[in-house]
Amino acid sequence: MDTFSLLADGLMTAMQPMSLVYALIGVLLGTAVGVLPGIGPALTVALLLPVTYKLDPAGSLIMFAGIYYGGMYGGSTTSILLNTPGESASIITALEGNKMARAGRGGPALATAAIGSFVAGLIATIGLAFLAPTVVKLAIGFGPADYFALMVLAFVTVSAAFGSSALMGLTSLFVGLSLGLVGIDLQTGQARLSFGIPDFLDGIEVTTLAVALFAIGEALTIAAAGARAPDKIEPVRGSVWMTASDWARSWKPWLRGTVIGFPIGAMPAGGAEIGTFLSYAAEKRLSKHPEEFGNGAIEGVAGPEAANNASAAGTLVPLLTLGLPTSATAAIMLAGFQQFGLQPGPLLFATRPELVWGLIASLLIANLMLLVLNLPLVGLWVRLLAIPRPWLYAGILTFSTLGTIGANPSPVELAVLLAFGLLGYGMRRFGYPIAPVVIGLILGPLAEQQLRRALAISQGDPLVLVSSPLAITLYLIAAAAVLLPMLMRLRGRGDVLRQIASDED
Repeated sequence: MDTFSLLADGLMTAMQPMSLVYALIGVLLGTAVGVLPGIGPALTVALLLPVTYKLDPAGSLIMFAGIYYGGMYGGSTTSILLNTPGESASIITALEGNKMARAGRGGPALATAAIGSFVAGLIATIGLAFLAPTVVKLAIGFGPADYFALMVLAFVTVSAAFGSSALMGLTSLFVGLSLGLVGIDLQTGQARLSFGIPDFLDGIEVTTLAVALFAIGEALTIAAAGARAPDKIEPVRGSVWMTASDWARSWKPWLRGTVIGFPIGAMPAGGAEIGTFLSYAAEKRLSKHPEEFGNGAIEGVAGPEAANNASAAGTLVPLLTLGLPTSATAAIMLAGFQQFGLQPGPLLFATRPELVWGLIASLLIANLMLLVLNLPLVGLWVRLLAIPRPWLYAGILTFSTLGTIGANPSPVELAVLLAFGLLGYGMRRFGYPIAPVVIGLILGPLAEQQLRRALAISQGDPLVLVSSPLAITLYLIAAAAVLLPMLMRLRGRGDVLRQIASDED
């Protein structure tokens, strides 16, 4: 009953007039920016991060929730109408949804995506509300060594999950960890890697880094690609509403996608794309119309979209309870917490329960707002897709620059924005993942603090790091996250070589 009362208190906070206004602004901004081609939820949240800088923490985080969910909804619209996934989790939606749009069934595809997202978001948010207190109770028993092991697990799993190889992910992570060293050492008071520049004494601004890597880097990448063929916009023909047959074929995939997506999103090595692929495979196997898959099966849109949004709610479990981001978007949201001096984790539930539960309750409201807004405004989102590419990315550059100036009016900050924007372009150019850099900058100082605290308690004995069964378990999971994919690749390569040898014989 405790969770019910806390969630009810959170609903009271989220239902206040200004909170509703913040949620509405968030879902509108998130959907409007997320629906643009090539812009996923992570870039959307990073781009709009400076907008919330002057707001109070509760209003800012409620707006973040709206932007986050709005960006997820917007990505499905882009995938279905333009065959342009904003992120890897939308690939499956594009696969079947765009085929439906080309067959003149873009309306039902958008409708099943929107309603499936609502159903999954509603169930997953309730799951978050009931699971979070349990995780918090477990986390309260963590010591400094356990927290350091947890950080190592986060570093390894996130680096292994992003990018084409674990080595590239770890390289990006070490770039972020190096940036986390900039500023004043909290233990000794000495300046580190500031190069005599006063602006660097407070460290690298996470907001500036996120906007530069995601927004500026993306704009420079598009500009460097040169002229491209214009995207073909598919008109939405016929009714937006689903038929009785569409409903009958969609409701089970919505529920199955939710069950698949939520736990995978909550895992440290999870990822929304894993849930969408598993959901798609399950729907194809269970469907009574397997011949339609690859040609516009509505189950192939309903299930993965539900899994995608359930996974989005699942990522908030480790983020809010342990302070660990398991996705690029969660890393940007963690930056949003930190710009107000808030550190997600078990203590936040104890010190600011009204803020945490207000945020969780606002997810329910944002979900309902998005359902009401997305179905009638399909025509508007289609017109947004017609913005010429040069105007679109010029607007992104302008908005990013103005947002950075508004948050921190300094020539040094603008130079840092440009430098990291070029870094983001270079990383995209050579295939290095972006998210581990942001995660390294955010979690690096926290991991250092826990490591030094553990060593101080043990008077410098390094064995304290492996003295706890929990810490040893976390290290073993981290090692498995790196070694298992390598072993599977080697095994697959060996199978291929044996097959070639047998063919030659």
